[in-house]
Amino acid sequence: MDKKPSLSFVIPVYNEGENIKDLYLEIVSMCHQSQFTDFEVIVVDDNSTDHTLDVLRALTPIKVITFRKQFGQTAAMDAGIKAAVKDLIVTMDGDGQNDPAEVPKMVEYLFEKDLDVVSGWRKHRKDTTSKKTVSRVANFLRSKIINDGINDSGCSLKVYRKECFDYVNLYGEMHRFIPAILKIQGFKVGEVVVNHRARTKGLTKYTWSRSVKGLIDMIAVWFWKKYALRPLHLLGALGFGFIFLSFLFGLMTVREFLTGQDLSDTLWLMLTLFTFMIGLVIFISGLIMDILVKSYFETTTNRPYLIKEIFENK
Repeated sequence: MDKKPSLSFVIPVYNEGENIKDLYLEIVSMCHQSQFTDFEVIVVDDNSTDHTLDVLRALTPIKVITFRKQFGQTAAMDAGIKAAVKDLIVTMDGDGQNDPAEVPKMVEYLFEKDLDVVSGWRKHRKDTTSKKTVSRVANFLRSKIINDGINDSGCSLKVYRKECFDYVNLYGEMHRFIPAILKIQGFKVGEVVVNHRARTKGLTKYTWSRSVKGLIDMIAVWFWKKYALRPLHLLGALGFGFIFLSFLFGLMTVREFLTGQDLSDTLWLMLTLFTFMIGLVIFISGLIMDILVKSYFETTTNRPYLIKEIFENK
């Protein structure tokens, strides 16, 4: 690094009134001590019902984005990222478990290895046993399904070059799989071990439903990685498989017919017609999806959330 890069801190919060001020002060202190003189802190309030917004209004300098209703952590992160204007984007949770003191090390590693993304690895997590168990299972499945080379994709503490998000929109629980999505697009991703702290105030927002949604989104990322640009490669092959199966059933039908078998007493004719129609439908669906994907990339501007207010204290 010839000079210190500018930093945009993006922090999604929901009912973190007891934690967000301390985290904010830690970030500001770290930036001054590490000589990151050009930085901004963007907090996205996911329609909190406690005093989080009152705490945020009293902080300066800060940019705050508030949602009209609760849209979730991924939507909040997407809104904050789109509002960021600095060289690097640093994402972290608002509960204080991510340590801002790790950011200089991550930034240095990004430039040293010429990476686009550096993901934090909570190697020694300070969470409950159940939460760590679910995380291990999720990481194992992700390594098998997506194979993004990241040990702890669920860690929110990450550093990105701003250009990583020029053409990326987040939805569902996709914030967990940002490194995988960016790696698919050709960005270089690395990982470093970071300090993880126990939650001391407030309540965890973790629920089992988030794990289920995360699994579904993991499958979506797998499809994106393999077939998003050409879904016809998957559905076409599957359709041709059924059509080939119908051909085999058709041979059995012909054999039964030539041997004088009453076709009303056998399933071969029905299986032939059924598998052929299924294969044809799947293949045509692949063609339609191919057209829809092209249209999506050319026309989409939708976002899965609504912003109520943006204010900035300077």
